[in-house]
Amino acid sequence: QVRLVESGGGLVLPGGSLRLSCAVSGSTSSRYMGWFRQAPGKEREFVAAIRVSGGHTYYSDSVKGRFTISRDNTKTTVYLQMDSLKPEDTAVYFCAADPSIITSQLTNPGAYSYWGQGTQVTVSS
Repeated sequence: QVRLVESGGGLVLPGGSLRLSCAVSGSTSSRYMGWFRQAPGKEREFVAAIRVSGGHTYYSDSVKGRFTISRDNTKTTVYLQMDSLKPEDTAVYFCAADPSIITSQLTNPGAYSYWGQGTQVTVSS
């Protein structure tokens, strides 16, 4: 049983920063870990992904240069450092994993089998 638990969300002023964490437990051989977000009334959208071994990263255009995805050396925690936050970044943020996912599928939420419960990020003055 794979379990993903996000933490670190909250309320932040525009221009501020937050660091999200995703703790991974259970047995998974996922080569990639992803972060997605979903705002009210909108579809879930890709934010970033990281190759667990090697650390290659992928970002959506909307967050490139502002967000950084990383993982710890034990590969049991994935982080999303979010800087220069904007009101349009407000959403519930989810981490995701799948043992079979390949590079071409990274931006597709339907390709991931395992999801966390999500953590709310609100950017507002």
